[in-house]
Amino acid sequence: MCTLEKRGNLFFLTLTGDDDHRFSLTLIESLIFALSKVKSQAVHGSALITTAHGKFFSNGFDLAWAQSAGSSSGAIDRLHHLVASFKPVVSALLSLPMPTIAALPGHAAAAGFLLALSHDYVLMRRDRGVLYMSEVDIGLTLPDYFTALMRSKIGSASARRDILLAGRKVKGEEAVRMGIVDSAAHDSEESVVEGAVRLGEQLVKRKWNGEVYAEIRKSLYPEICGVLGLVPKTVVASSKL
Repeated sequence: MCTLEKRGNLFFLTLTGDDDHRFSLTLIESLIFALSKVKSQAVHGSALITTAHGKFFSNGFDLAWAQSAGSSSGAIDRLHHLVASFKPVVSALLSLPMPTIAALPGHAAAAGFLLALSHDYVLMRRDRGVLYMSEVDIGLTLPDYFTALMRSKIGSASARRDILLAGRKVKGEEAVRMGIVDSAAHDSEESVVEGAVRLGEQLVKRKWNGEVYAEIRKSLYPEICGVLGLVPKTVVASSKL
């Protein structure tokens, strides 16, 4: 499951427990509820930090639940249900009226990788954890919003090729060189969260208007926002005009 905590203007969304944080329908619903709560409590100068307990950030969808349907068609229907249910999580993060930071304590695979990329900043550990898109290895095609987000957030065509077509497992320092994450200078679960807190505290000091921030973010990523149905709008919040 997940918990939500507020410390000053920093929100902490944490995937709890020591498992691999597979996205079940229950966990997805919990994430959507938590993000709606963050949005409702946002003020100018807020920021969100998303992290997890244990050696995984998230290992993706709950494929065991999908496969337990008893038939191939039933498993496919369940997988499609998970894909559709997770889409609002990505939409909520891309439209959240504040900076967002993913602090990865360990592995982020498939939809877990996508959750990390849905944030504005991604911090990894130096000593543990990989980014991995497993779909080519396990024989699944990618949902449209997965590939749209990858194209929006990973600028290098060769990096996208290696991740999506070669199933490459990318460690922290290499992920920094590839332009996927912002930092991999941490060597424990605690230190990666501490690094995220330092970054979050710098960002909240700017006291940006959250609505303006969210709309500028949407304008940066028109492809994924179009796929998600996020319609940009013009916001004028300056008193200097």
